[in-house]
Amino acid sequence: MTNSLPFTKEDAENWAKEYPTPFYVYDEEGIRNCVNALYKAFSWNKGFKEYFAVKATPTPGILRLLRSLGCGADCASIPELMLSERSGITGSDIMFSSNETSAAEYKAAVKVGAVINLDDLTQIDRMLEAVEVPDTVCCRYNPGEFCITNDIMGHLYDSKFGMTKNQLFEAYARLKSLGVKHFGLHSMIASCSLDNDYYPGLAKELFSLILEIREKTGVTIEFADMSGGIGIPYRPDEKAIDIASVGEGVHRVYDEILGKAGLDVAIYTEMGRYITGPYGYLITKVIGFKHIYKEYVGVDATACNLMRPAMYGSYHHITVLGKENAADAVTVDVVGSLCENNDKFAVDRKLPEIELGDILVIQDAGAHGHSMGYNYNGKLRSAELLMSADHSVKCIRRAQKVEDLFSTLDIDDSFNNASGTVL
Repeated sequence: MTNSLPFTKEDAENWAKEYPTPFYVYDEEGIRNCVNALYKAFSWNKGFKEYFAVKATPTPGILRLLRSLGCGADCASIPELMLSERSGITGSDIMFSSNETSAAEYKAAVKVGAVINLDDLTQIDRMLEAVEVPDTVCCRYNPGEFCITNDIMGHLYDSKFGMTKNQLFEAYARLKSLGVKHFGLHSMIASCSLDNDYYPGLAKELFSLILEIREKTGVTIEFADMSGGIGIPYRPDEKAIDIASVGEGVHRVYDEILGKAGLDVAIYTEMGRYITGPYGYLITKVIGFKHIYKEYVGVDATACNLMRPAMYGSYHHITVLGKENAADAVTVDVVGSLCENNDKFAVDRKLPEIELGDILVIQDAGAHGHSMGYNYNGKLRSAELLMSADHSVKCIRRAQKVEDLFSTLDIDDSFNNASGTVL
């Protein structure tokens, strides 16, 4: 997180003339620079590939941008597979990491040529009920405990994801006997970590396990998928990950374990938050105030637009455009209009003096922001814009209309015909 924004108050006001608030805007240049730095940090590994976590920002305009930068896609559902394919990401550039997976999902994944990442030993039979034996299969590992964790991911022994070590051995042995030719190992054991040692620590766990898998089962792992887990500094006092240092740390562990064993293993990552999180902004306008036991600032966005503060109590920095250098003068809760008391973007937040019509920027909302939105109280989903280096914007998702909201409902035709009188 940085207090410095890549756009101005004038920019936001101009955008709002065409796209009423609230809306999201993504910084294309920031995303490009981030992906380029990630690939540079792991350039020592000739097989390195980033599989962007589609769930973070499932918008074709973003996926096409990432594809142009060499990224694949990490998918967990049929619509995510479809979004990726229609954005030009196909075949082995898709990692299908699902859990409690249906036969239909396996069929869809195989149809587009995705790499299947099995979450559980029992999923082998489920997969084979749906498809022929794939050439390549990855298995997800849950070590049960690890030195780094947090409340978002939870403790690993409570996590529904992944297999135990013994289950992994059994899975690989069986998959080999079935005719699988290529194997991968996957694990995600933390979320939103700001520890530069997280990836090197995970690498040590996975690389050592790769040797053990070969010894116990005769299976040679060809790629190690370290998933995501690297976070971003939401709070002003938090320090961003040094991705170059992280890459160097993984390189050292690679040489110490896999290099000495003479193994050539590709490294994959599945970033989401790290790539788009810092470069997405929710733009909202101040529409009211309330003075009771506390001071409230009301905005036209709600938790339907960004639910992380309501769901996790997450911090998102808020900037009042045009008052970036003004001193904090008030302590307020910044709230939306939902009929829920957790509809708050900030609680007891110190901000500059705020006036009606002020534009607020809720920062670091580019991942798990719009994608986690919903329609409670009949609220409509907002537009998403992609900002170029010259500060011009392109609409990559239009705002939802009431007709979109009602399109799946059984509504009497006379109501549909009369609906315009309400709006």
